[in-house]
Amino acid sequence: MTEQDIENGRKNAIISYITIFGVIIAFYLNNEKPSVFASFHIRQSLGLWLTFFALGYIVGAFDSWLITSAFYLFFAVLFIFGFSNALTRKTQPAPLVGAFYQKIFANIGI
Repeated sequence: MTEQDIENGRKNAIISYITIFGVIIAFYLNNEKPSVFASFHIRQSLGLWLTFFALGYIVGAFDSWLITSAFYLFFAVLFIFGFSNALTRKTQPAPLVGAFYQKIFANIGI
């Protein structure tokens, strides 16, 4: 991955962490000018958003503020980690789940 690729894909990488719609927008923008850096972050954020919604449905069944707040704190840390990596031009996978997302979404992007 070159410095030029990172600069070209940085905007799309940042957009991908801003709601699930940001992932969709970044995906289509990245198809116009493909970037390995943007593809990495699109896969990370897509995995985080899908996991957030899937587990959020399950956590919503519990009537406990402790479980709910732990869930939101866990995902807030993961999203901040991914977003800060996009800002600082790093391709470090999210802890615990990032490598898994890269494997299952390998066909997205370059």
